[in-house]
Amino acid sequence: MDRIKLEIQTLCNELVEDAKLIKQNILVLGCSTSEIMGGTIGKSPNVEVGKIVVGTVLSILNEQNIYLAVQGCEHINRALVVEEEVAHQYNLEIVNVVPSKKAGGSCSAAAYELFKAPVMVEHIVAHAGIDIGDTAIGMHVKFVQVPFRSSVRLVGQAHVSCLKSRPKYIGGERAGYQ
Repeated sequence: MDRIKLEIQTLCNELVEDAKLIKQNILVLGCSTSEIMGGTIGKSPNVEVGKIVVGTVLSILNEQNIYLAVQGCEHINRALVVEEEVAHQYNLEIVNVVPSKKAGGSCSAAAYELFKAPVMVEHIVAHAGIDIGDTAIGMHVKFVQVPFRSSVRLVGQAHVSCLKSRPKYIGGERAGYQ
C-alpha cells in the first residue's frame, strides 16, 4: 500500500506541474482498484485501495486549491463525485445517485465518503485527468486534450494514462501563438 501511495503522489505531482494547473482548476480521476490489485476492471473492487488513492490525490490537490472530480463506472453512467461548492461554482447539474463498491466503484465510493459535502454530477469539463486502469476519462477533459507521459506508468498493476488540455490553435498560417 505504501508503494501505491508513493506512485499516486508522484503521478499527481507530475501532472499538476506539467499541466500548469492553478487554483480552482478541476482534475478528474478515473480509477479501477481491481486493476491496481492485478485483477480485471470491475471484478474485484477494493475499498481500502480506493481510500488510499482518493485520499492521496485529494491531499495534494487541496494544498493547491485544485478541485477533484472522481468518475464512477458505467453502472452510474460515469457520473462524478465533486464537492457541492464545485457543482455550484461551475453550474453543474446535480444528479441523484450514491456510488457504492458495486455501482460506481471503490474510488467514487471513497470520494463520496472523504469529501466534505459530496454531490454527484453527470458531466464535467476538467482541465486535466488521471486514468488508472483504463477507465475512459476522456469524455470529462476539455478540448483540446493532450496526452501526458508520467514517469509512473503503472499504479500497482494498473496501466496509467493522463490527459492535460490546452487552448485551441486558431487563425491559420498567419496567426501567432504563445
